[in-house]
Amino acid sequence: MLYFGLIGSCLSHSFSRNFFTAKFAAEQRAADYSLIEVDDISSIKNVIAKNGLVGFNVTIPYKESIIPYLDELSSEAKAIGAVNCVVVRDGKTIGYNTDIKGIEASIGWLSTDENTKALILGSGGASKAVQYILKKMGIEFKIVSRDISRGDITYTQLTAEIIREHQLIINTTPVGTAPNIEEAPMIDYTALGESHQLFDLVYNPATTEFLRRGEAQGANTMNGILMLQTQAIASWHIWQRELNIE
Repeated sequence: MLYFGLIGSCLSHSFSRNFFTAKFAAEQRAADYSLIEVDDISSIKNVIAKNGLVGFNVTIPYKESIIPYLDELSSEAKAIGAVNCVVVRDGKTIGYNTDIKGIEASIGWLSTDENTKALILGSGGASKAVQYILKKMGIEFKIVSRDISRGDITYTQLTAEIIREHQLIINTTPVGTAPNIEEAPMIDYTALGESHQLFDLVYNPATTEFLRRGEAQGANTMNGILMLQTQAIASWHIWQRELNIE
């Protein structure tokens, strides 16, 4: 039996276990995927040993803070500064970032061109992956953060004029995730219009309050389901390759 899992906090509403359980069953694989909540990421080596993990995903709030406790990083994970996929091989932990695959696939479904400007809500690990992809696509962006030292502007500095100037708005924060489905990022939704596109990395619920308010203003919206599926499959491909799983 091969043991995989998701490392994070408050995981009861994650779809990852259901996704991989169904995948392993369909492929008749002797593998298990667990949701593993940890309070202190510095204990990750003990968590790996206790659960017999050969690979795992990482989610909020540990995508950045896990890095000092890993043995190696892929070039992309190093460039981004965030990890969401880890391989345990020959006693070493190797960090990767497959969020970028999911983000790239999702933005690919939206209508963007060389004139598109984006606002990234949040400055954590997922935000870093979004920044990496937008730079790759040549899309100009601003980072909106509660902490000005981690972004370009704060939420209180985010005016209606700035919102109108940026057609793509991406929520990389967990705000609005179940069970807190009535919450939404604190922006001026009346400044949104039909020219706006809202992408929420949150996938549970399928229509977050952020997206619902955008739709009410005529904006085009996308949730995080495609991202979830794409990054999960990319993680599986890495585990297969690095662990020689046929």
